[in-house]
Amino acid sequence: QVRVVESGGGSVQAGGSLRLSCTTTGVDYIDSMAWFRQAPGNEREAVAVIDSGNRIVYTDSVEGRFAISQDKTKNSVYLQMNSLQPEDTGMYYCAVRTSPTDMSWPYWGQGTQVTVSS
Repeated sequence: QVRVVESGGGSVQAGGSLRLSCTTTGVDYIDSMAWFRQAPGNEREAVAVIDSGNRIVYTDSVEGRFAISQDKTKNSVYLQMNSLQPEDTGMYYCAVRTSPTDMSWPYWGQGTQVTVSS
């Protein structure tokens, strides 16, 4: 059984920092891991993606403020979020891709809430 578990969300003031963590169990191979977020009334968006070759992609709004990293020995991915702004508020989800040829994200965590106050 595949499990994806996030932690590290919370409430901070604008300009603050948070670090999210995500660990996956029950898989033999991970091709990519990603952080998505969804604010109330908005569609879920990909924030940062890292693949097995450590190639990284960020959405424009977090470039230079967020940093994604992974520990392959622990099947874990992290998101260091600095200079947080109120528009970063939302539920953050970790997603896992296990195939290099299937672009879908079949495994998701339950989400962790990030709230940034002005």
